[in-house]
Amino acid sequence: MACNGAIALRFEFVMFSRRMLWPALAGLPVLIILLGLGTWQAQRLAWKTDLLARIAAAEAAAPAPFTDSPVPYAKLEAVGRFDHAREALLGVEIRANRMGARLIVPFLRDSSPPLLVDRGWVPVDGLAGLPRPEGVQRITGYIRFGEAAGRFAAQDDVAGRRFYHFDPVAIGAALGLPGTAPYALVLLGPAGSLPEPAQTLPRPRNNHLGYAITWYGLALSLIGVFVAFAWRLRKLPHAARD
Repeated sequence: MACNGAIALRFEFVMFSRRMLWPALAGLPVLIILLGLGTWQAQRLAWKTDLLARIAAAEAAAPAPFTDSPVPYAKLEAVGRFDHAREALLGVEIRANRMGARLIVPFLRDSSPPLLVDRGWVPVDGLAGLPRPEGVQRITGYIRFGEAAGRFAAQDDVAGRRFYHFDPVAIGAALGLPGTAPYALVLLGPAGSLPEPAQTLPRPRNNHLGYAITWYGLALSLIGVFVAFAWRLRKLPHAARD
């Protein structure tokens, strides 16, 4: 009797394993993908956290000298002269019910290509009274690289010096400054003045923790579903399984 019981249990186990083989083979690649995505997002989280810490340190430190191979997310200092006669407006931005844009001004440097400078937000109906510093200026800001125009981007008004997507080389050429650097310097400064500059360095969004939790959670859910399926199959009578 004991021998018959052992044989029955062994047969039961073999049949159960066979029934679970295909679900296991189907679920294993999905589980590997979910765990891989979760691990990738965890690695991105560590990288992004370190980047944000470096941005905060750069923001608190003195600006680094500007070079013609600038790095993003750094506070930089450049020396030159504004060419106010070629200033232009970029984009459309409404603040406090006033239509405005970014004021773009060429910045001329000795022995270096012209550099476009984003002096900040200005109301389009108040350009005449803006301060326009003359002579050699020492300015602080961060790099903004050019962007490709979207499919539905507005058409630039070259004659009126109104631009709606940021292509520094094309804008420089339109302003009569060929050879303009392929990036701009966005000014940093306090709020409350016009043009109104940026107050902080830009920071990329850090959503990787939520993504990692999502992928790992889906992997855990898949394991739970598989275990529940196996438990239910194990408890079913032979006739119901077949």
